[in-house]
Order: sequence, then structure tokens, then C-alpha cells
Amino acid sequence: MNQQGPKAELGDFLRSRRARIRPEDAGLRSFGGRRRVPGLRREELARLAGVSADYYTRFEQGRAENVSDGILGAVVAALRLDAAETAHLTRLVRNAGPGGVAAARARAREADEAQEVRPGLRRLLESMPGTPAFVLGRRTDILAWNPLFAMLITDFAALAPERRNKAWLVFLHPEVRGRFVNWETKARDLVAYLRFDLGRHPGDPRFAELIAELAEHSPEFTRLWEEREVGEKTHGGYHLRHPLVGELTLAYESLVLPDDPDQTLITYTAEAGSPSDAALRILAGAAANAPAAAHTSTGASADAPAAPAAPRAWPDRPGRPGSGSRVGGS
Repeated sequence: MNQQGPKAELGDFLRSRRARIRPEDAGLRSFGGRRRVPGLRREELARLAGVSADYYTRFEQGRAENVSDGILGAVVAALRLDAAETAHLTRLVRNAGPGGVAAARARAREADEAQEVRPGLRRLLESMPGTPAFVLGRRTDILAWNPLFAMLITDFAALAPERRNKAWLVFLHPEVRGRFVNWETKARDLVAYLRFDLGRHPGDPRFAELIAELAEHSPEFTRLWEEREVGEKTHGGYHLRHPLVGELTLAYESLVLPDDPDQTLITYTAEAGSPSDAALRILAGAAANAPAAAHTSTGASADAPAAPAAPRAWPDRPGRPGSGSRVGGS
């Protein structure tokens, strides 16, 4: 599955949003009979947005050179986009417009650099022994984690650095996949966030490689990716299962770092006094008694110096520099 250019991505996203709106839902008369396209026709969407059909057709073809904020706002309202979809569309328009290619190349060069996790942030993770927590980076890379999160999901230290990626784990790692009782919901949310993040980093070759690998090995990923849903990671909850404590329900909160929007601190909590809270306490005790190596975000023994992180080795691109999936000492 090849990553598309900004104009094609813009057009496909607009068509996917238009296809989900029925004429009657938009207050338009439907004359019955078979419609050749799902949802609204281009002419109908243009009428709702207050622009000519020819203008909107050019817009949907990715020709975003002269799209004003006013017209963009009218299209957003006609398509009934939520906040995440609006932000995504705005980025697609910028990427497809004048200067978008050069800006995308600059962001791609920036994305090629390894992400650094500040020592203070790593200490914060370690200071929450009763709260599963981790730092999520670009492309859903897991940059750092605390022992309880590793106990809850999997032993990240035992994974190759290129496999410490949330999307890869959820779709292609049987143990992690089995942790989510409502796996379809988790997978759908994750794909929506992955596309949202891709809009922030157009032209990132590692994004293209990740998506290609997921599509090659997971038909479920391909199905969800083609729906073109987008969503920002904010807060919510998941129903999980663990071999030690059984099923538990946890809520998560996502906190984007103020000095680095490409890093997000995510924590999981349970309602106080609930069975899930008791289960989390059991897991916290197990994490505290685990070997010392599991207590460091590098996965190294507390008594031995951390080994340097291995370079990222995406398929067909050996020897590339590390992706930023290095944790702890990165």
C-alpha cells in the first residue's frame, strides 16, 4: 500500500466524508431511484457550501491553491466534520497548496531524527508505580514506559526497538492483540489516530513503511485504513484482559507535552474501589517484584550500563538510523 501524494490524499478524504452524508440528512430533496454515488453528489455538496460545482470539483481534485479560510469553513460545515476531521482537512489543504511540498519535505527531515525523551519525563514515569503510563511518539512509537504498563501490556524491553510501536503491536503481536477484549474498537481508534498523525507528518518515509507492513500482514488494518477515519487521542477507556487478574476496565488520559507536540504522555487508571482497581493493584505488586531489568525504560539491568539502542530496521531499508523508538536513554 503506497502512501499517496498530498493532492490525492485531500481528494480521497473529501470524497470519503461526502459519501457518508445522505441527501435527506442534509435537508436536500431525494427524488428516489438509484444514485450512482453513495452520499451527496459533488453538486449537492457545493450547493450546501455556497460555492460553484466547478469550484468544488477542482477542490476535491486536490487543487487547493485558492481555498480561503471562509470557503474551507463552509466545506467543513457542509461535511459536518468534527474537530479532529477539521484539523486534518486543514492540514491536507495546506500540504496540497503552494509551498506544501517544500514544507512537507522539511517536516519529513525532522521526523527522520530520533525522538528524545527528557530525563525528567522518564523520572515521572518511574514515580507512578501504581499507574500504567507510557510516552507515545510519532507513528505511534512507544518511546518510554514504566514497569506497570509493561506488566499490563507486554515486556517492551524484550522487543526489538523497531517493534516498540503501538500500531504494529495491536495488529501483528498476538499477545498484545489478546489483551483487548474490545479489539475492534481499539484497532479502529488506533487507525484513526495513525491517519491523523500522518496528516501532521506528510512525506515521512517511515510512516509509509509502517503502513505498508501493516497492510501486507493484516487485512483488518487495510479495511480500517481505507475507511479514512481520523481521530485525535484524548481520553477514553478500554476493556482489557490479563492472564494474572482476568478482565479489567481502565480509563486513559492523553497529555501532549507542551514543548513537544510529537510526544504524548498516556496514563491508565481504574475507578477507585472497583474490581479493576483491585486488579491493577495486584499487577502493580507483580511489577514491583519483577526482575530489575523490567524496572528501567531501557530494559537494561539496574546494575549494568544500558546498551545502545539498535538501529531501526524497517523492511527493505536496512541500516537506517534509529527511529526514536529508543527508550530511556534516547
